[in-house]
Amino acid sequence: MNKKQTLTKTALNQLFKDFNNLNVLIIGDVMIDAYYFGKVDRISPEAPVPIVAVEKKEKRLGGAANVALNIQALGANPILCSVIGQDEDGGVFENLLKKASLSTEGILKVNTRVTTVKTRIIGNKHQLLRVDSETDVNLLEVETNSLFQQIKKLITSKKIDVVVFEDYDKGVITKALIKNVVELCNEKNIPTTVDPKKRNFLDYNNVTLFKPNLKELKEGLNIEIDAKKISEIKKAIQLLNKSLNSMITLITLSENGIYSYSKNHQFHIPAHIRTIADVSGAGDTVISVASLCLALKQDEETIAKIANLAGGLVCEKVGVVPIDKKILLSESLIKLI
Repeated sequence: MNKKQTLTKTALNQLFKDFNNLNVLIIGDVMIDAYYFGKVDRISPEAPVPIVAVEKKEKRLGGAANVALNIQALGANPILCSVIGQDEDGGVFENLLKKASLSTEGILKVNTRVTTVKTRIIGNKHQLLRVDSETDVNLLEVETNSLFQQIKKLITSKKIDVVVFEDYDKGVITKALIKNVVELCNEKNIPTTVDPKKRNFLDYNNVTLFKPNLKELKEGLNIEIDAKKISEIKKAIQLLNKSLNSMITLITLSENGIYSYSKNHQFHIPAHIRTIADVSGAGDTVISVASLCLALKQDEETIAKIANLAGGLVCEKVGVVPIDKKILLSESLIKLI
């Protein structure tokens, strides 16, 4: 791994400027995050549930597309690769991409799937309910092959600095796709990063950085872990690495911070004290920041510290929102120097 670097004001400012030169390929499950915002001041006479008087409706890019928004917000160029349905929501999703000035060149439309939509009901600034419309079956083999060929074309025709797997267990990322993409990236010395879910958890062999949260680590290994006992986390990662052989494992621990593990360096970084409004999308932000820092060959502590700070910042906002680059840099200069 890279030697430990000294975090200085000059180095941090340069790092954030250098984000602007990166091209990031993002592979994963995309979705629409729909919101109904309103007030609650009475209970329904039909059932013991709150009535939300809707004041505003929104549709936003979600899932792997939120990683693309985070990458874009940090100044880099995201290229999103995924599969959506040939349905009305698929058209809405494409329009949202265009509105956000994101490329559609890596998006495939198929008639065997529905476009994922997660609808959140927000009353008095608190999430009351979520309704999901989705399919979670794996892509057909022919669809996986088509997606891989598109990914291969992009990797061979463009300067790709890092490839991100953003897995939501909706079936776009399959074992075959992981194997083919990781082998291609390793041949071309392109770092790979992973934000995993349960289904493919142990299939991400030989990636550069693997970033589960504690719940995903427990489910993926089918073990219990006490988040406050670093020794248990370390043992779990050692068990994990026997299967995956990743260079860096980064475990997000919510209010307990973040833990980084590699063969030569292991450390824990506590969380910064925050007023938490909503944890939705925090993992997307963490993997985005970590991926850019990794692409710029930062050391493990720099990667973990900035990613940890970024994840906490987005939790102060209601809903799934990308990181604010200026605020992240400002806080980094204050808290990490």
